[in-house]
Amino acid sequence: MKTPKDLGFYFPAEWHKHEGTWLSYPHNENSWPGKIDTIFPSYHKFIAELSKSEIVNINVEDEAAKETITEALSELKADLSRVKFHFFRTNDAWCRDHGPAFVLKANQKALVNWDYNAWGGKYPCELDNLIPLKIAEEMNLEVFHPHIVMEGGSIDVNGCGTLLTTTACLLNPNRNPLLSQGEIEEKLCQYYNVDKVIWLGEGIEGDDTDGHVDDITRFVNPTTVVTVVEENKNDANYQVLQDNLSLLKTARLQDGKQLDIVELPMPSAVVWDDMRLPASYANFYIANKAVIVPTYRCDNDEKALCILESLFPDRKIVGIDSTDIIWGLGSFHCLSQQEPSL
Repeated sequence: MKTPKDLGFYFPAEWHKHEGTWLSYPHNENSWPGKIDTIFPSYHKFIAELSKSEIVNINVEDEAAKETITEALSELKADLSRVKFHFFRTNDAWCRDHGPAFVLKANQKALVNWDYNAWGGKYPCELDNLIPLKIAEEMNLEVFHPHIVMEGGSIDVNGCGTLLTTTACLLNPNRNPLLSQGEIEEKLCQYYNVDKVIWLGEGIEGDDTDGHVDDITRFVNPTTVVTVVEENKNDANYQVLQDNLSLLKTARLQDGKQLDIVELPMPSAVVWDDMRLPASYANFYIANKAVIVPTYRCDNDEKALCILESLFPDRKIVGIDSTDIIWGLGSFHCLSQQEPSL
C-alpha cells in the first residue's frame, strides 16, 4: 500500500491558505461540568472571526443546534454565507484531535484517517472516530489509513519537512503500546511527508492529553517556533518548559539548520474547582487573515499578543477570552482543524 509520501502528498503548515476550518460544536456537558453555557460567547466570537476570511464547517447534532448557532452568529454580524453545517454527530468538541487531516499535492486533496481513542481511552469516542471518514465520503476524497493512534494536537509542522511532537504523548503506552519510537516516527514521516521529527518531552500541568505539543511549542514560519516558558521557578510548569526549551536549542530542521526560538510567556495559573487547567497562549489558531489567541484575564495577555503580532505581520492578532473554555481542558487550536486550499 503506497503512502502519501510515496504519492507526493504532504501535510501543509497551518499558515498555508485555508479553504476553511472544521469545528465540532460543543454539546457535551461532561467536558465543561457546570459551565458549558459560559463558553458560547467566546466560541461564537471565534466562529465570527473565522468567517471574515474563510469557510467555517461546523459539525452539529441537529437542526435545533444549527438554528441556535445561526441566531448567535447573526447577532455578531458573522458572514453566514461562509458558515456551513454538517449533521455529523460527535461525542465532543475537540476537532483538532478527531477531525480531518488533509494532505495535498498539486491539484489534489486527500485525507489521512489516524485512529483516535480519546487520549488513551479516557472518554467515549465512537462517534468522533468516524468524523474523518464521514467528511471524506461527503467530499469524495481518497483516504489513507496509517493504523496508529495519533491526534492532531500532538504534532505541528513547518510545511517544509519538519514535525514537532512529544514523547509524553506519542510514546505513552495508552496510544500505540506495540510500536517503538522509530516505528511511530516512520509513520509520521510517511503519512505527513516529513523528513525530520523533533521530539520534545513533557506537557503542561492539567493537560489530559498526556502532553500535546500545541500547548507548548508551535511553528510560526518554516524556521521559527514560539515556545512557552514559565517565569516563576516555583511553578510546576517551570522545569518541564525549561527542559523543552533546551531540547529545542539542540534540535535541527530538515535541512540541518538550527531553529529560531521565540519565548512566549505562560498566563497566570487558571484554577477551577481546585484543578490547575492547561491554560497556554501556544494554543492559538492561524486563520487566513487572523491569528486567534486565547487570553486569560491576566497581565501576560497583552505581552503574548504583542509577541505574536511581531511574528505574524500579515495577520491581525485577535485575543478572545478563554478563561471559561479552558475548563474543558483545551482552547481554540484544540477546537479547530484547518482545511488547506489547493
